[in-house]
Amino acid sequence: MRHDDGGAERGSTLPLVLVCWLVAALMALGAIAASDAFLEQQEVQAVCDGAALAAANATDEAALYAVGVGETLPLTRTGAGVAIADQLADGGTRLDAWAAETDGVEVTVTCTRHVEIAFGWLFLGGQPLERTAVASARAPTVP
Repeated sequence: MRHDDGGAERGSTLPLVLVCWLVAALMALGAIAASDAFLEQQEVQAVCDGAALAAANATDEAALYAVGVGETLPLTRTGAGVAIADQLADGGTRLDAWAAETDGVEVTVTCTRHVEIAFGWLFLGGQPLERTAVASARAPTVP
């Protein structure tokens, strides 16, 4: 004798399989997008680190001659800004914005770039992702 009560369950595995594949695909695409965003952040951080080092090495000669040599070489906002601009131009690096602050001994640089990441159309609605990095460096000390 044949009992057929499984007719209502027929074909219900196909939607489940499709949902599982869709979730797996979204996870894979999300991992690719996240790693692309991470690598972009690392690149912006490297650029910002180089800019901070360049600014920290830009001794203000006018201040040096005016007040003499202390424990560290003096920095100014103008000198730091020029050094950062030169560093960015020499490296051919594009930043959307950057800012520098200094207390005369240490310089802090904030760098921002808007980037397109892999599958950004899916996760960000086609908008670029903002990557911001901050780096600090101290002026060299006098031996």
